[in-house]
Amino acid sequence: MTSTILSSVDKHEWINSFDPKKRIFLGSSYVFAKRIMDLSLVLLSAPFWLPVLGVITVVINATSPGAPAVFTQFRTGKGGKRFRMYKFRSMVPNAESLKEKYAHLNELQWPDFKITNDPRITKVGKILRKTSLDELPQLINVLKGEMSLVGPRPTSFGAETYKLWHTERLDVMPGLTGLWQIVGRAQLEFDDRLRLDIAYIERVSLWFDIVILFRTVAAVFQQRGAH
Repeated sequence: MTSTILSSVDKHEWINSFDPKKRIFLGSSYVFAKRIMDLSLVLLSAPFWLPVLGVITVVINATSPGAPAVFTQFRTGKGGKRFRMYKFRSMVPNAESLKEKYAHLNELQWPDFKITNDPRITKVGKILRKTSLDELPQLINVLKGEMSLVGPRPTSFGAETYKLWHTERLDVMPGLTGLWQIVGRAQLEFDDRLRLDIAYIERVSLWFDIVILFRTVAAVFQQRGAH
């Protein structure tokens, strides 16, 4: 499995440059240090992102009434535990009921679901998705200890649908961003994303997390309009 994972990320040499043997924090000490880093970054940046949350909430309510601006969606976290993940609504209020209607347009392997130029997305929602601002409420999940800033993205489908080798991603806290957000974003199939998640897990370190955070910001700016 390791050789398969490595071969899938060879074109991104910077990933392989993170040597697991050079990590300073291991095991529980890494988990503790990462939690401190998450809380520090989120709390220190609160004066910037809290007003943005308020403005976006007002805009969504004004342009697309009929459903809350922020909705919760059950996702699969560490150990397969399900939790409510927060997200700005970027679709029309009845988007979920329309999913079956547009199922034939799905571009990814089920249970993943993605449609280029999804007709359910609102005009404001398109902007939120291009800038990844629709994910901003998940900072609340970070504060609650349900997510980390960096880690595998939590899936909407339960762990019971995973193949055995998929379950390795459940060994760590899910994150707002991860390797597949900066390498392939939504274009990758689930198995390919899993290989990147496992490559991350095998190399976890605070420095790796920091690099991923910086590269996430760059990826958001570089891929505007790519969704």
